[in-house]
Amino acid sequence: MAFSSVLAMSDPLLRELDHYVVLEPGARERILSAAETLVWLAEQLAQLEEPPADLADMADAGARAARLLETACELELAPGLTIQWFAVRLEPPGIS
Repeated sequence: MAFSSVLAMSDPLLRELDHYVVLEPGARERILSAAETLVWLAEQLAQLEEPPADLADMADAGARAARLLETACELELAPGLTIQWFAVRLEPPGIS
């Protein structure tokens, strides 16, 4: 059984952003679009033997990824192996 835990995202306004910095152990940080971040999270979740308990009732890895993107910023895939994602703004507010 895989060990996993989730750290909650603190500011709901961050969910409105379109880009995320993703951090994986042993890899350089990357900036992904929201859509790319969903794919990345779904791939990470698909590798778990069992999803986190609070996501277990969701239909698939895509639905779980969407829920994580809305509610968390960290997922422990195994003891000592954690991935993180943080919403970032690439342009100052009010500029389109």
